[in-house]
Amino acid sequence: MLKKGSGKTKFRSEYPVDFKFDFKDASTISKFIIEGAKIIPSRISKLSSMQQRAVANAVKRARNIALLPLGADAYDKMHYPEPISPKPFKID
Repeated sequence: MLKKGSGKTKFRSEYPVDFKFDFKDASTISKFIIEGAKIIPSRISKLSSMQQRAVANAVKRARNIALLPLGADAYDKMHYPEPISPKPFKID
């Protein structure tokens, strides 16, 4: 017999159930994209399945009109500083 545990509820207070994700609002949608231009899964973003579909559709539409970058290559060309220490490596 399987025991049902008390699962975590998916709820984010800043995005209520009736919140509409607009593809023209790139700052809101970009919170749901990780560095490799992938959409964050719902188990991490804590959105319901309906909200997750709305986010995915908004991200895809924003990519089509070039409000968001299209892939990992776009993030590589943003010229972030390289994580290299300015001090030379020295063994004493």
